[in-house]
Amino acid sequence: MSADSKTDRIQRIIARRRRHDRIFSMIGLLLLLMCLGTLVALLADLAIDGLARINKQFLTSFPSRFPARAGILSAWVGTLLVILVTACTAIPLGLAAGIYLEEYSARNRVARILEINLHNLAGVPSIIYGLLALGLFVYVFQFGRSILTAGLTLGILILPIVIVATRESLRAIPLAIREASYALGATKWQTVRHHLLPYSMGGIFTGIIIAISRAIGETAPLVTIGALTFIAFLPPSPVQPQPPFVSLEWLKSDFTVLPIQMFNWVSRPQREFHINAAATGLVLIAVTLLLNTAAVALRYRARKRVRW
Repeated sequence: MSADSKTDRIQRIIARRRRHDRIFSMIGLLLLLMCLGTLVALLADLAIDGLARINKQFLTSFPSRFPARAGILSAWVGTLLVILVTACTAIPLGLAAGIYLEEYSARNRVARILEINLHNLAGVPSIIYGLLALGLFVYVFQFGRSILTAGLTLGILILPIVIVATRESLRAIPLAIREASYALGATKWQTVRHHLLPYSMGGIFTGIIIAISRAIGETAPLVTIGALTFIAFLPPSPVQPQPPFVSLEWLKSDFTVLPIQMFNWVSRPQREFHINAAATGLVLIAVTLLLNTAAVALRYRARKRVRW
C-alpha cells in the first residue's frame, strides 16, 4: 500500500470518528435538554399550584383537618432535626471508615470483599434499611419511634455513600504528596491529617452533599419505623434555661418530616390539600438547596485554603 493510500485511509478514519463524536455529543445534548425540560415542567407545575400557598401562616402552623388552616411547622422542624442526627452520625463514621480502609487496611481479600460490599450497599433499596432499623433500633435497642431512630436510620442509609466518596477522594491524591510527607519524617496520621484530608475535602464534601440530598427526601424507611403523618406539637427544646442548659429529650420525641407530610396530603381527595402538598414540595426543594448551598460554601472554603 502506498503512502498516499495510507494517508487517505487515516483521514477517512479520523473523519468517521469525528462524525461519531458529533453524533454522540448531539444525542447527549438532546437527552440533557429532555431531562432539564422534565425537571423544569415539574417545578413549574409545583410553583403554579403551591407558590401562592406559601406564607407565614403556612410555615408556622401545625397540620389541620381544615386545608386553609394547615401548616408544616412540625414537618420542617422534624426534617431539620432528623437531618442533624443523620449528619452527626454518618459524616464522622464515614470519614473515619473511609480513611481507615484507604490508608490503613491491608490490601488483601478481606479488603476487596469489603469494597465490593460497600459499593453494593450504596444501591440497596431504602426500605431494607427501614426494616433493619425497625428490628435493631426500635425493638432491640428500645429507642422507640423517635427522632434518634430516624436519624440513625438515614445515617446508615447514606453511610456507604460517604465512605465511598472519602475513599475515592483520598485515592485521587497524587502519590508524590504521600512520599514527600514521609520523606520529611511525618507519620502516617500526620500525612493524612495535614496533607491528604485538606487536599481531598472538595471531593468529600461533594459526596456528603449527594448523601444528605438523598436522605432529606427519603420516605420509605421513616414510614417503616413509624413516623407520624399527623403531629400537632414540637419536640422539646434542646436549650434549657436551667443547668446544664442543654437537653437531649428531643431525641426521644415523635416526629414527622416534609416528604411524609406531602404523602399525607396527596392521599386526601380534596383539591386544597393537593395545593398544600405542592407548597410543601417547594419548601422541601428550598430546604434541600439551602443545605446544599451551605455544603458547597464549606467545600469552596476548604479548597481555597489548600495550595498545591
